[in-house]
Amino acid sequence: MKNKKPLILITNDDGISAPGIAALVEVMKTLGDVVIVAPDKPQSGMGHAITINSTLRINKVNFYDVSEEYSCTGTPVDCVKLAVNKIMHRKPDLCVSGINHGSNMSINVIYSGTMSAAVEGAIESIPSIGFSLCNNSIDADFSASKNIVKIIAENVLKNGLPKDVCLNVNIPNLKLSEIKGIKVCRQARANWVEELDERKDPSGKPYFWLTGKFENFEEGNTDTDVWALDNNYVSIVPTQFDMTSYSAIVELEKWKF
Repeated sequence: MKNKKPLILITNDDGISAPGIAALVEVMKTLGDVVIVAPDKPQSGMGHAITINSTLRINKVNFYDVSEEYSCTGTPVDCVKLAVNKIMHRKPDLCVSGINHGSNMSINVIYSGTMSAAVEGAIESIPSIGFSLCNNSIDADFSASKNIVKIIAENVLKNGLPKDVCLNVNIPNLKLSEIKGIKVCRQARANWVEELDERKDPSGKPYFWLTGKFENFEEGNTDTDVWALDNNYVSIVPTQFDMTSYSAIVELEKWKF
């Protein structure tokens, strides 16, 4: 039993045919037995959405030459739920999500389907990691990312993770020789200054296109994920699903209800 290979669940939010998941599968196949359950189409920005008002379907596919791989009509979180409850024969030793095309640093973690899949893994008490490359292009080069992914995944398989914690890993868009190292960070306090650009369709009816500018409120602080990425480091942010503000409890308990 001690020599049993780790069982690894792989998912993403860019869809099962995305180059990023192909890179992730390539690495994970060297570390253990792989099961893939990923969306059948892009699901970026879905956050922790689940499907409750329509049916969920899975289809067996053969993109990556592993024993079990399925496309799913649902969200990244749906994929993890289906994998754990219906597809896998035992709880996986590791859940990995990505490699996302584009960063999930700072506030982006709230919106990210990639990270929500990793959070769902943590909810299921599975050591989980979300990987993202700071390059949105479909032609992004994942060569350096594969090296980083292997280093971090091996560490998680060896050491485990604290209860209810997953890792949010962002990788700068650089050659491996240009990456200075890996930093464990906190999430930067930042936000999107958003605008809804109003346009008109050919029939004259208005529609809206979400645009915005990323604003970092912690310029100069060297312990954040934004600083790490701006300075050519891989960032690792330990992330939890308990969103309670414990410091606020003390303040609210002083109120008179």
